[in-house]
Amino acid sequence: MENKNKVTVVLGAQWGDEGKGKVVDLLAVNSDIVCRCQGGNNAGHTVVVDGKEFDFHLLPSGIINQKCTSVIGNGVVIHLPGLFEELKKNEMKGMQGWQQRLIISDRAHIVFDLHQQADGLQEAEKGKNSLGTTKKGIGPTYSSKATRNGIRIGDLLGDFTIFEEKFRTLAAGYKRMFPALEVDIESELARYKDYAAKIRPLVRDTVSYLHEAIKDGRRVLVEGANAAMLDIDFGTYPYVTSSNCSIGGVCTGLGLPPKVIGEVMGVVKAYTTRVGDGPFPTELHDETGRLLQERGHEVGVTTKRVRRCGWLDLVVVSYTAMVNGYTSVCLTKLDILDTLKEIKVGVAYKLNGKVINYFPSSMPELSSVEVEYMTLPGWDCSIEDIRQMDNLPVQARNYVKAIEDFLKIPVKFIGVGQGRESIISAD
Repeated sequence: MENKNKVTVVLGAQWGDEGKGKVVDLLAVNSDIVCRCQGGNNAGHTVVVDGKEFDFHLLPSGIINQKCTSVIGNGVVIHLPGLFEELKKNEMKGMQGWQQRLIISDRAHIVFDLHQQADGLQEAEKGKNSLGTTKKGIGPTYSSKATRNGIRIGDLLGDFTIFEEKFRTLAAGYKRMFPALEVDIESELARYKDYAAKIRPLVRDTVSYLHEAIKDGRRVLVEGANAAMLDIDFGTYPYVTSSNCSIGGVCTGLGLPPKVIGEVMGVVKAYTTRVGDGPFPTELHDETGRLLQERGHEVGVTTKRVRRCGWLDLVVVSYTAMVNGYTSVCLTKLDILDTLKEIKVGVAYKLNGKVINYFPSSMPELSSVEVEYMTLPGWDCSIEDIRQMDNLPVQARNYVKAIEDFLKIPVKFIGVGQGRESIISAD
């Protein structure tokens, strides 16, 4: 008999920074387990609880919830110094008891400081063609994983002499590739001996753990990091991250078969932002772009870089909906548009004067598309304190409806402010 208990997945539908952390925090209240399935501490999720701001990079956003177990899956790459620093920072803000509710996969790969150094050196080598990576060592660690000289959490907890041998081989390989790289192998090994003791109580086989949990009827929520347009296969390659941040990464990053996945919620910001380089068809280089940047506090949580801003691009969202199969959408930051007299939404791409019915894979092609817009009237008043769909100004309701009609996907939640409570349930 097929198990009726399904996993809920939350994915970023644009280039990241859509407000996934807040959505996960909201859904975590009704979840028993929250998982991260890919990426590393290049992700940045902010959750505001009782006026306190928590920043997460590696930890699932559900870690705040005392009743929730947090799982870091096999597809995640883990920088242990970063992880313990993040735990300490959030502990100081009042997060308690995480030791009892954090589980880490023994199959997750380790990000070493040498991976981070290599990341910086690789970017420097590319010069003007750099990709704008976060320099957190994520790409080099996934490269190690694919080259099969990567080191996993399980290796660290096994026979330490084998771990040592693997680490020395890895360091020697990187030294050959990057002569400028500096690694104090002995002090690194001593440091990792300490980390092994610290992390041991948190590690287990997460694959069987999750399957048992699903079978037992526990509610599992998966939090995608980064976003669909940064997916290494389907994003704006090469201006992407090094993992699959689309629905496929949920299956491979946690060991879940597609049939256990139920709701897939795409998180869509009411406008578009992008950090780093690469084509951005609806980008605004004018007053409106600056207004969105200032009103939306569009500065990266991880990178502190100012985000590029533009109109909502529904060509992007319908493309990522095709890849991910969203069953619902959560529209965030609608309140940022409060002061605009009129709002544009990108609805088609033209190349050489003709509308195209696909999303360009080539960056020169994407850079030269012309966007067709629909223009909607703004509502020109504050919606921050509204909690009911019916109380939204008619123009704001029309904006939401236009998105639903275009995507043919229901909008389930609407974010109208920073706090946990600033959300309208559209059901």
